[in-house]
Amino acid sequence: MTPQYPEPQRQEMILPEGRLETAWWGPGPEEAPSLVLLHEGLGSVTIWRDFPVRLAAATGCGVFAYSRFGYGHSDTVQLPRPLTYLHDDARLVPRVLDGIGIARCVLIGHSDGGSIAAIAGAENDPRVRGLVLIAAHFFVEEEQVEGVAAVRRRWFESDLRDRLARHHADPDTAFFGWNDTWLNPQFHSFDISRELSQIRAPMLVMQGQYDEHATEEQVRFAARKAGGPTQTIILPGAHHSPHLEMPEQTLAPIVGFVHRVLHWPKPLAA
Repeated sequence: MTPQYPEPQRQEMILPEGRLETAWWGPGPEEAPSLVLLHEGLGSVTIWRDFPVRLAAATGCGVFAYSRFGYGHSDTVQLPRPLTYLHDDARLVPRVLDGIGIARCVLIGHSDGGSIAAIAGAENDPRVRGLVLIAAHFFVEEEQVEGVAAVRRRWFESDLRDRLARHHADPDTAFFGWNDTWLNPQFHSFDISRELSQIRAPMLVMQGQYDEHATEEQVRFAARKAGGPTQTIILPGAHHSPHLEMPEQTLAPIVGFVHRVLHWPKPLAA
């Protein structure tokens, strides 16, 4: 597969809360449906690597990504983050769609971004035709807390800060805003079963077999609670970021799902 749009269009979006870093691959919303990427808890526009261009090439859709406040080169935030930060970020999603003129889309979220996509999906915005949730968190498990604690140890014992600084203007805020919140015992009651039950759009819920931040109960939980049609996939051999570890195996079911829910069978790559 040869990507047709190797370089994104980069620009800033200004909201009342501040400035967001954004990037766009492929056709604009006036030409094709859109895929909106919501990044992980330590993510940004650039941490998606070549996944957006692969999506644009395989689906014929435009792909839009933005760094949430406190991440990438978007405006920073004050710490500590509120324990409601996932819900707070989900409330911004419709305004981001407004800001770029999206009329028809699929939300694709990874990890924290998957949780945000699910919470936003509960509003049943008619522009959102489907949800792809990769390694999303629907409730807090002991394995997740242990995984977050392990990442904290790496922060102090390895070059993790330096590596995150390649993607974040303020790596300390990006890291501790996420890490401190997940390690706060008050956050461990996080549960979005109510939001899942309100979602009517189709969902594709994916997780790696060896995800170090969750068990397969997350996927089973989503299937039980979902209010709309839900497809679940466990990707053999994958860990927490299957779209980066096993891009072709992860991309194939996403492309099929996108074409079904958007009725847009126009791949750009031969």
